[in-house]
Amino acid sequence: MNIGIVLYPTYGGSGVVATELGKGLAERGHHVHFISYARPMRLNEFHENISFHEVSFSAYPLFEYPPYDLALASQLVDIIRYQKLDLVHVHYAIPHATSAWLANQILAEDGKQVPFITTLHGTDITIVGSDPSYAPVVTFSINKSDGVTAVSNYLKEETNRRFNIEKEIAVIPNFIDLKRFRRTEKSHFKKALCPNGEKVLVHVSNFREVKRVRDTVEIFHRVLKAGIKAHLLLVGDGPDRQLVENRCRQLGICGNVRFLGKQEKVEDILSIADLFLIPSGSETFGLAALEAMSCSVPVISSDIGGLPELNLHGETGYLCSLGDVEAMGNYAVRLLSDEEEHSRFSRNARKRAEFFEIEKVVNQYESYYLEIMSRSEPE
Repeated sequence: MNIGIVLYPTYGGSGVVATELGKGLAERGHHVHFISYARPMRLNEFHENISFHEVSFSAYPLFEYPPYDLALASQLVDIIRYQKLDLVHVHYAIPHATSAWLANQILAEDGKQVPFITTLHGTDITIVGSDPSYAPVVTFSINKSDGVTAVSNYLKEETNRRFNIEKEIAVIPNFIDLKRFRRTEKSHFKKALCPNGEKVLVHVSNFREVKRVRDTVEIFHRVLKAGIKAHLLLVGDGPDRQLVENRCRQLGICGNVRFLGKQEKVEDILSIADLFLIPSGSETFGLAALEAMSCSVPVISSDIGGLPELNLHGETGYLCSLGDVEAMGNYAVRLLSDEEEHSRFSRNARKRAEFFEIEKVVNQYESYYLEIMSRSEPE
């Protein structure tokens, strides 16, 4: 197949999933064309079956903000025409699905339309899409898609609840590269950070308010108060970082907290972790938790969104009510104090991650592509 993938190029989950999916398809011999305003972060190696098309758009005095959605539609028209795409897969409902529909309307003039699939990832539905100024466009774009997928049952249900959706939404989960995300020997790294054998707790996010990084610090403070020697590694960066740093100072735990910033090889950090904390206020799937579980790290999380579909309470970690830092702290102390239970949870976490192995999920997408293409063939 000759496949176009439209995505945001950033560190966020949708960009990571779209890039890794395209790379997996390319390994199977499909020709993949990534389309975005910048090269995706994870697209850092040459592959003969992968092309990148940068969407360029000019600023004019008439426009306060350059119309990226129109530039994307024009670029799609050109790529579909001249690269002879069989299918376009867009990640995020707006503006990508809208641009794909517009491109197809233009291509209808010369009969060169191709089917397009929209994958919903989360904030395009729960935050951006729910804005009254965007909701009609989101509804229209989803319903005009030839195929629609969501990364969790939770997101499918939320989409149907919030919008008048006429399309059947297929659930195809996010996935993990088990070869990359596995626990490896990093004792020298752990020794440098924890010279006295301290436990390591890790949190990874973009430090937005919804990620509740301050809750992570409160949980960790309870671990220290219980007499457990530990360090907290905070991976990522974002608008709440200063607030989190201030809270660490107030609690007097700065010496036990390390801000590592954005890290490309997060699996190296997860390989020395004893516990992963994700007390988020919104997670449609929980890719960061899956990466931790694949590295045999038990997870303590809130019980919202798609997290209960991933983190199994009492098996791979523990689920707690949103904002209940006391319960999360107690579970953290319990796991860090009981070596037998911790070992069992670590094994279970890795086994659970195997359900989301990349090859299994790429198989699902490949089959879905063929199904949508067959539906779109003229009778």
